[in-house]
Amino acid sequence: MVNFLSYLGSLLWSGWTGLLDYLAAHVLLCLVPAFILAGFMSSMIPKEAVTRFLGPKASKWISYPASAFGGFILAVCSCTILPLFAGIWKRGAGLGPAITFLFVGPAINILAITYTGAAIGFDVAVSRLVLSIGFGIVIGMIMARVFRKEEAARTVEMVESGVFDQEAHVRPAVWVLFVLLVGVLIVGTLQVSLLTHVYASVRLPIDLSEGVKSALSSMNLSVQGALLIVMLVAIAVTAWKGFETIFERFSSWAYAAIILVGLTILIAAPSEQPGSLMIGINGRLIGEMVLLGAIGVVGRRFFSRDELAGWIWETWKFIKQIFPLLIVGVFTAGVVKGILPESWVRTIAGQNTLWANLVGVLFGVFMYFPTLVEVPVARMFLDLGMARGPLLAYLLADPELSLQSILVLNGVMGRKKTAVYVSLVAVLSTLAGYIFGLVVAGL
Repeated sequence: MVNFLSYLGSLLWSGWTGLLDYLAAHVLLCLVPAFILAGFMSSMIPKEAVTRFLGPKASKWISYPASAFGGFILAVCSCTILPLFAGIWKRGAGLGPAITFLFVGPAINILAITYTGAAIGFDVAVSRLVLSIGFGIVIGMIMARVFRKEEAARTVEMVESGVFDQEAHVRPAVWVLFVLLVGVLIVGTLQVSLLTHVYASVRLPIDLSEGVKSALSSMNLSVQGALLIVMLVAIAVTAWKGFETIFERFSSWAYAAIILVGLTILIAAPSEQPGSLMIGINGRLIGEMVLLGAIGVVGRRFFSRDELAGWIWETWKFIKQIFPLLIVGVFTAGVVKGILPESWVRTIAGQNTLWANLVGVLFGVFMYFPTLVEVPVARMFLDLGMARGPLLAYLLADPELSLQSILVLNGVMGRKKTAVYVSLVAVLSTLAGYIFGLVVAGL
């Protein structure tokens, strides 16, 4: 009994320290801006600006890129993409563009790609982005070709929906703010000397007691990391108080939450010397300060209170939907890492073989995780010895081929179309992971 409790305690501690490490990491420099950017795109860029290009009248040179771009803009998870896919297809979109939209949406949303780059590596993130767009278009075109007779009959019988004829104009201020937000994301994650170079060092005007130092050391936390965790807790409280009623009024809680979000990005930007209270003022911090200031000016001058409230609400909605699941996923990954023998992972997926890549795909089918949660799980497998090829195969397949997604698609498209779609995704993901693994090994 004592041994069991000790073992259980070690597993819980593994999950807890993994969670603390995640919350304290510089991944916040991509994750926080990514949530804000996803909320901005969802609220400020009308769906009609994308969906009107998916109709049967649209050229393939327009409809397929628009489908891929639409998936990126909407920044939805695999659960949310299903009703959107069903809606645009039933209302007149061609099968090919609709399938492209279905595949690309959960695979390359801004949250997933930036987090993949920060947690696993930008080689995997860029490959995931490029392959997801390419596969989405290829699979869509193959599906349209295979079922061209059925689609032709459906197009003739259907009355064209007005949604594809509606025009929605996006004013220049929206694109300016979009570029500034992307800039915050890039400055926070790009590893170049201009951003990482330390131009000055400042010592924090505090003295830590031995007890605090010991506590931070036991949890493998730096002062900066601990402060970031405190900031996240403060944001959670103030956002809950202020953002839930954002359409009614901008309360002091809402303003406090907005200020804390900006401060969190700025606190995460400087470099820190391990084991000391010295903070390095680097190019990243300077860049983030300039960009956040510009965002404040543009937002205040060119956007109404209702537009800003909509942006905040969409961001808050994403956070409420995804972040709790992400926390649970990171904690669970830490626990599983303590259970799963490293030898098993190395034996099954430690080499870049077709079988290992297929295992990565099958794991994505049977062990589905919500949006972003697949990334810490993938990081765990990487730490345990999974080869990068099977890892990419898993990341390509997980957002697309969960059992629940397959069942829903079967009800929407029918058994034949679903079988072809699932087969194409599985084969292409397996081959992509295998080829990626060969390229990585060659490099």
